[in-house]
Amino acid sequence: MATKKRIVILGGGVGGLEAATQLSHNPRVAVTLIDKNKVHFWKPVLHEFASGTISPKGNLFAFNELAKRFGFTFIQSTMETIDRTNRTLTLEDGQTLPYDTLVVALGSCANDFGTPGAKENCLFLNSLADATTIHDRFRSLIERAQLTNEPVHMGIVGGGATGVQLAAELCQAIDNTPGLGPDARRKLLKPTLIEASERLLAAFPEKVSAEAKTELEKLGFQVIVSGMVSEVGCGYIALKDGRRIQSDFPIWAAGVKACAATSLLKDLELSRSGQIMVTATLQTTKDPAIFAIGDCARMEVNPVAPTAQAARQEGRYVGRVAIPRQIAGKAPVPFVYTDRGSVVSLGHYNAWGMWPSKKGFGGHGLGAQLARFIHEGLFRQHQMGLSGLFRTLCVALKERFHPNNPDLNGKERHKKND
Repeated sequence: MATKKRIVILGGGVGGLEAATQLSHNPRVAVTLIDKNKVHFWKPVLHEFASGTISPKGNLFAFNELAKRFGFTFIQSTMETIDRTNRTLTLEDGQTLPYDTLVVALGSCANDFGTPGAKENCLFLNSLADATTIHDRFRSLIERAQLTNEPVHMGIVGGGATGVQLAAELCQAIDNTPGLGPDARRKLLKPTLIEASERLLAAFPEKVSAEAKTELEKLGFQVIVSGMVSEVGCGYIALKDGRRIQSDFPIWAAGVKACAATSLLKDLELSRSGQIMVTATLQTTKDPAIFAIGDCARMEVNPVAPTAQAARQEGRYVGRVAIPRQIAGKAPVPFVYTDRGSVVSLGHYNAWGMWPSKKGFGGHGLGAQLARFIHEGLFRQHQMGLSGLFRTLCVALKERFHPNNPDLNGKERHKKND
C-alpha cells in the first residue's frame, strides 16, 4: 500500500477546517489540523457572542469531536519554527511534525496601524476570548451605569461590517435585557462610531452606507466619518482634526492584517500587512509545497476580500482540487473566486445585502428580512456541514423560540443579592 501523503493544516478557522474536511475524504492523505483553541467557531458571529445576543452554547464545535467525525488528527498547539528544507514543523510543546504539504490558514486580526495607545487601551474582537472580554466589560459598565446614573461612553473605531454590526448588537443587548429596553439604553449608553473613510460600509453601495448611518443615529450613535484616530488614551479617543471623544469603553474594529504567527514564515514573501503572498493556485510564491488560504493570504493578481465566504471557497479548492492534483503529479488549476454577494445585519433593527452585481437591497420590509435570512442561513449552512441537519435545526429552533436575553440588569441582580 502506498504511503499516505502527510498534509498539515495550521489554523482551524473557516478555511482551514473546510480544507481538512474535504481532504478527509481522500484515502491517499493523512491530515493533521493544528489550532491553539479547543473549539471551532464561525467568526462572523463573534460580535453576537460579544454582545450576548447569541450564546456560544450550541454554536461551538470541539475539534476533537470534529476530528473523529471527519477522520483527521487534531493537535491543540501552535507552531514555533519551520524547517522548509526538511519539511518539518516544531510545535510549542517541542514535538516535531513532518509534512509533505502544508496549508497555512492562520486568519487575521484587526489592524491598529500603530496608533498610539490603541493596543494598550482598546478592546479588540479577534477571538472567542476577546468576545468574552467585551461581553464581561460591557455588562460591568452597564451595571455601574445603573447604580451611578452616569452613562457609559462607548467608542467604536471602524465603520466596516464588524464595527457597524457590533454597534447594533450591543444596543440590542440592552433592549433585550428584562427591565431595561430602549428608554434605559438612551440613558445608560452614549455611543460613538468613528470611521476613517468618507462613509460606513465602504464595500457596499452608497445608499446602504447612508441608510446604515441613519439607523445607527436613530439608536443614539454619534457617527463620525472621515475621522482619523491619532491616539487612544485613558478615557478618550483623539482625532487628527483635534477633536477628543470621551470613551471609557473603546473598541478597535478597524483594518485587517494577518495573524502575527505569519511572522514565523518570514522567509516567504509577505505583504505589508503580513499576509503571505500566493499565486493563482494559492501556493506560496517561494515554496509550492506550502499553500496559504483565507485572511492570512494575498493573491498576487486579483486579490479577494478577507471574508469568510472567500476563506471557505479557498479551503474547498485546496482540499478538493489543488492538493489532490498535486499528489497525482499534476499542476493545480487556478483558483476562481465566485462572488455570491454579501450581507450586513444590524441586529433586529435592520439589514442589507449586496448581490454579486454589486446592487444593494434591504433596508426595509421584505428586503431587510431577506438579508437577515441570508445572514443567518450562511451560518446555519456552515453548522450543518459540521454537525448535521438535526443538531443544526435544534440549535436554530431553540434560538428562534427561546432567544438569549443578555443579563445586563445590575439593579435587579443587586436587589436579589441583598
